[in-house]
Amino acid sequence: MKKHAMIVWGGWDGHEPEQVAQIFKGILEEENFRVEVSNSLDSYADVEKLKSLDLIVPHWTMGEIEKKYVLNISEAVMNGVGLAGCHGGMCDSFRNNVDWQFMTGGNWVAHPGNDGVEYMVNIKHSTSPLLEGLSDFKVVSEQYYLHVDPAVEVLATTRFPVVDGPHATNKAVDMPVVWTKRWGLGNVFYNSLGHQANIVAMPEVSLIMRRGFLWAAEGKKRAKTLAGTSDNGNHTVYSGMGDSQ
Repeated sequence: MKKHAMIVWGGWDGHEPEQVAQIFKGILEEENFRVEVSNSLDSYADVEKLKSLDLIVPHWTMGEIEKKYVLNISEAVMNGVGLAGCHGGMCDSFRNNVDWQFMTGGNWVAHPGNDGVEYMVNIKHSTSPLLEGLSDFKVVSEQYYLHVDPAVEVLATTRFPVVDGPHATNKAVDMPVVWTKRWGLGNVFYNSLGHQANIVAMPEVSLIMRRGFLWAAEGKKRAKTLAGTSDNGNHTVYSGMGDSQ
């Protein structure tokens, strides 16, 4: 039986969301997924449909979303549905929703030098086999500076500063580029690369996304295995701290 993925694209046109969504669709279909593509946030309105999916792929930048829709996605992911995306399409989606930022593991705050910065992506040793066999590689694009959840497992980093700016008077820092985390029983995957479709289409980036999609979609299997057990994963509706709602 084919796994079922939903891609939801939109927001700022500068990230070429429709073109990126088509690249993602092609990758998933090559991996034998049934893929639904939407350009409406209303696709997140039916929580039971979301819970029936194996994978949600958001690619929406600088938008506003109904709080209920975020809670629906959160409930689906807590029940094992994977969440995987890239760049501003996932971690600069909804700047006013802290629940989204908590679930995805980070949020964009700057890209010093804007587009066209040359920088290295450094593959890290970790417990995850996701990036095994990949070597460090150069990118000419936006270099994302993010505020990151300390609970994530970092699989790749980039060194700041590369260009001058107010951040450069601090010590050098290794900023996460690729990470994984858990949300309840669900797998969450993020890759900060992907400013436009040509970056997503780079062999290294498309391979990272392919592996991330497959890993994220495995959460459903774990959820079925753990059904009825004490698993320490709260998969009831996340209620935040009250004032985030």
